Amino acid sequence: MIKTSQLQVQTRGNGQVVNITDPVAAIVADCGVRAGVITLFTVGSTAGLTTTEYEPGLANHDLKAAFERIAPEEGSYEHESTWHDDNGHSHVRASLLGPSLSVPFVEGCLTLGTWQQIVLVDFDTRARTRIVVCQIIGE
Repeated sequence: MIKTSQLQVQTRGNGQVVNITDPVAAIVADCGVRAGVITLFTVGSTAGLTTTEYEPGLANHDLKAAFERIAPEEGSYEHESTWHDDNGHSHVRASLLGPSLSVPFVEGCLTLGTWQQIVLVDFDTRARTRIVVCQIIGE
């Protein structure tokens, strides 16, 4: 069986990390499928998905600092020359993180570790409404 739904996530941009574990868990619990995999895909090219321990030090500082070292906001990006905008670093960061994530579930529950949450990271330079496509495959 395959079921597809969407989440809308309001973000501030600029590296904001949003914990989406609870709404994803609710989709799994309510889907009528007991065991399978949920694949999440964020629509757009300036956000990404991963799992992490969602706590203030990591979410508000450490991830942002790491991505700033890898793809500095004030760096030089050909993307900005092409489109005359300010988000070249956003595209690079999102490409490195990736737009999708798959999580198995058993008995209607995500198989996440105790300190593991599903997060969306919005790298764009402005607030956005992000769409996360949630597709469940299972039985």
